[in-house]
Amino acid sequence: MAVAVACSGAPGDGSAAESAESAEPAATPSTPTPTPTRTTATPTPTPTRTPSPTESSTPPAPEPRRSFVSIPALGLQDMPTERYRGRPDDGPGTQIQNTGVMASPRGPRGGVGPGVVGNFIITGHRTSHDAPLAELPALGRGDRVLVRSGSQVFVYRVTRTRETSFRSAASLAAQSAAVPGQPGREPVRPMVTLSTCATPEDNAAGNFWRDEHGNPEHRIDKIGVLERVRPARRTTD
Repeated sequence: MAVAVACSGAPGDGSAAESAESAEPAATPSTPTPTPTRTTATPTPTPTRTPSPTESSTPPAPEPRRSFVSIPALGLQDMPTERYRGRPDDGPGTQIQNTGVMASPRGPRGGVGPGVVGNFIITGHRTSHDAPLAELPALGRGDRVLVRSGSQVFVYRVTRTRETSFRSAASLAAQSAAVPGQPGREPVRPMVTLSTCATPEDNAAGNFWRDEHGNPEHRIDKIGVLERVRPARRTTD
């Protein structure tokens, strides 16, 4: 709101005008010079920024211990996947897979949870213990991977295939990198790595090396990116 401020001049002393004895005619009062009006600018209000959904002050719900993976192209539906702290196919991860479910390592040498920016890693057996990822090598570019976690389903699209060698520290670091295959690169989106053993391929090549957990040297990894998130109203699209 603009504010106008004005001042008039002070009135003259009237005693000379009132005296009949004064020989001088009364002076004509001069017109007072108005004081310039000063306008005070109205402060511009600071706009209120509405936080985006990802900046909500409400903390996210804790991640369930298990999520459920469906891969329509492979006929896999609602396969339990158990999170644990560790690295891909270590002792605890292998024990989880030996129960017939899949494992998801977390932490510095593992990955992140479903829908989180970074590398969400899922490992599963291919030739034993119900072999949930028996057909993983057939998964192609553009195929979907659905991960149901709590009240949400995270839909990933496969973008590429890579190979991991368990006999190479650099290869293992690349598998677990925040951006799969690119250690040191800052992630900008949620990604997924589905990993299973290359036992038939290694055997066919005469490579019978195994680690202390029975894993062959090579792993087949399918990499995907998060495409969308929807409510968990059903388990398939």
